[in-house]
Order: sequence, then structure tokens, then C-alpha cells
Amino acid sequence: MMKKLFCAFWGMFLSGAVYANVDTGLVGVAENYLNSVTGLTGTFVQTANGKQENGVFSMLRPGRVRLDYDNMPVQLISDGRDLYFFDKSLDQITTVPLTSTPAGILIREHIDLRNADINVVETADLNNKFSLKLNLRGQEGLGNMTVVFDKNPVMLDSWTVTDATGAVTDVVFHNLKIKTNFASDYFQIQRHRTISTSGGDDFYD
Repeated sequence: MMKKLFCAFWGMFLSGAVYANVDTGLVGVAENYLNSVTGLTGTFVQTANGKQENGVFSMLRPGRVRLDYDNMPVQLISDGRDLYFFDKSLDQITTVPLTSTPAGILIREHIDLRNADINVVETADLNNKFSLKLNLRGQEGLGNMTVVFDKNPVMLDSWTVTDATGAVTDVVFHNLKIKTNFASDYFQIQRHRTISTSGGDDFYD
């Protein structure tokens, strides 16, 4: 169950959106907005495999993100280096490098959607919203991410991720507010057993 949920999170293309060529104007608007945001907090609704889960979302650039699920004893936390899936009921985590996940793009210190290793492959104008589909250049096999923004004012609305296995997940955000004064250990996990994706177990403090 833990591994299925981990894969599902990094996964559904936007239904009903017709994608065209890349609109550099929309890319620029998204880039300016993302670089202007240091920290956010709010709630989310995640849909994966036909099942919905609610929870609390927090983000602090660079590198830190945390999702706490309301009805499951699990967390997704990035400390700026790695992404951890923490199963509280087993006191275990699964970990992958943050750089190997499409979502790591959104929490970099500086977000460059036009000239770096981020490849925006499609954009869509959705009336009062717009979206960008992107991946890591040269690492398309790791999956892709479609990010949706409100237009006025520009605000993160949702993201949809397809991972390397084809698993897809849609995450819609609600009541997002600017927040930067998180506790110093908010994006950390306490000592517990770690399941390494490269084989073998160790312990993480």
C-alpha cells in the first residue's frame, strides 16, 4: 500500500484541455509567479486510482514541501535534498532524490522555465486558468508534470503528475496563503528506519 501510494502521488493528464504550441507569454507569467513565492500553506484534494484523499499542503522554497493526509497515517516531506514518504504506522520511509521527481522543479531556489534543464512541452489557455506541461530535459522517462494556475490573480491552482511507471495523480489546492515562518524542523522527519530505493536499509535522523 505504501509503495502504491508513493507511486500514485507522482502521477492524470488534465482532462478536457486541448494543448497547442508553447505560449512563451504564459511561461513567463508562471515563471515570475513561482519565483515570487517563497512559502505557501493550504489544503489539498488528491485524486489517484479513483480515490480521493484530503490533507494539508505546505511549501517553502528552496527545496521544502510537506503533505499531511487527514485520514491516512502518512506524510510526504522534502527537506531540500530528498523526498520522503513517511508511513507513521510502520515508522518507515521510502526515499528518492528530489531531483528525480518532476515536482522538485517547483521548489528550486531559482525557477527558470525557459533556459535551464526544465522543458515546457505544452501550454493551454483555459479561460480563467492556464497550464504548463513540463519535464526535466533529457530525463523525459522519469515522468512529467502539468501545473495549472489561476489567471487573476496568478495563483497555483493544481498539479497533475505522471511518474515513470505511468501512475497518475491530480492534486487540487484550496485556500492557499503566503506563509514563511514554519518551525525550523517542520520539513524534517524524526529518526526511524529507512527503506532505500537503491537497496538495503539504513537510518535517517
